[in-house]
Amino acid sequence: MSLITILFATFAAGIGSVWLAAALMRLGWKDAGTGPLGRGAAEQHLLSLAAGALMATAFMHLLPEALESGRSAEPLFTTLLGGLVFFFLLDKAELWHHGHEHHHHHGSNGEGHAHGHHEGHAHASEPAVRSGGWAVLTGDSVHCFGDGILIASAFMADARLGLVAALAVLAHEVPHHIGDLAVLRQTSGSRRAALVKVSLAGAVTPLGGLVGWWLVDQLVAYLPFFLVVASSSFIYVALADLIPQLQKRLGARETLAQVAWLLVGIALVAAVSAMLHGHD
Repeated sequence: MSLITILFATFAAGIGSVWLAAALMRLGWKDAGTGPLGRGAAEQHLLSLAAGALMATAFMHLLPEALESGRSAEPLFTTLLGGLVFFFLLDKAELWHHGHEHHHHHGSNGEGHAHGHHEGHAHASEPAVRSGGWAVLTGDSVHCFGDGILIASAFMADARLGLVAALAVLAHEVPHHIGDLAVLRQTSGSRRAALVKVSLAGAVTPLGGLVGWWLVDQLVAYLPFFLVVASSSFIYVALADLIPQLQKRLGARETLAQVAWLLVGIALVAAVSAMLHGHD
């Protein structure tokens, strides 16, 4: 697959999601409509849409593509299980690190909060400590680098699959970056500085795409396993990060809205895939 295409897609997913998040915050999406949902209703809709897009990409595209490679199902699903456990342990390590950092810097004064790369939007409304901004950016950069590798892996299998994967990453990074921008505005004291810092973290996504393109090209025989690892990442983010934020006691109207946006995410991925297949 063309490296230029991979770099363009990873740039759009990485930096484009930051700018889209900033634009939505400027329109008031972060604070508008707070009610029974506990946070901005529009942001909750984004979380639902992102969860649907990630699960649809994993179960309707990445996993089927890996299985069509002719590899035995057992090693592929073992890789899927291993990937889920790996991302669980990665989250645990980040929570431990930030919890330890919080205890070391603040003792018992009650300020600050743990903030892993998957928890940016979950804690964005809490008071942030000025010393925590670089920890947020470090975690975000690592996450973006991994996203770039996953997008490149999908592109190496099929261009249409790569575009769908980039769309799914874009969808889930927007609410994530909304949280990062909210935290960094408090730590840096400047909206512009926060946008520049998060954009730099997003710029790591094309770097991950470059590394992923080179790595998969060298290990092309293992491409189905790269696709399964990408699936495990998408599934883990959707089920362990996004959906738990939606699991609140809500009225029928709010619940239906969540389900509707979840289905919109699934339908969006399906529609893009069908459109791309129609151009064969």
